[in-house]
Amino acid sequence: MQDESLAAPPPPRLRETGAAEAPARTRPGTPFAPPRVHTRVRHGMRRPHNWLQLLRFCLVGGTGFFVNLTVFALATGVLGVHYLGAAALAYVVAVTNNFLLNRHWTFRARRGHAGFQAARFFAVSTAAALLAAAVLELLISVAGVPEIPAQAIAIATAMPLNFVGNKMWSFGRSSSRA
Repeated sequence: MQDESLAAPPPPRLRETGAAEAPARTRPGTPFAPPRVHTRVRHGMRRPHNWLQLLRFCLVGGTGFFVNLTVFALATGVLGVHYLGAAALAYVVAVTNNFLLNRHWTFRARRGHAGFQAARFFAVSTAAALLAAAVLELLISVAGVPEIPAQAIAIATAMPLNFVGNKMWSFGRSSSRA
């Protein structure tokens, strides 16, 4: 079952005269332009199903956080891996865990090609992680926020990008055609 909750809004309504309202912008040769991202997001925010998916996405993120810390602790403590190597290993394991759970439980995107979805998921997750790292650096070095609250704020800042990117691109309708 593919999620259509952020699909294009319904076609323009007919006026009382029976003429359709003109779309805001069109591509040459097509009667209607695809909706812009912000329009899709605005329409998607009105659907309770999307809020349930967001909750699931956050729960999956919580498991990913636990998996990340567990792998990090095992790699540094038991295996004696340097903390940067352990962090990289923990990130890869946690992202893999999150991909599988999001694909099968959060977005139920089983029809798409798993390899394409995984590559897109990794790209979106990496972009969100880089955004979070930049916010973290600014909060700590410029604003003087303590590390733990700064990390929480950074993660919360990047989460909407991560959710929307994965919902619309990694597991969206276009990923099922790949």
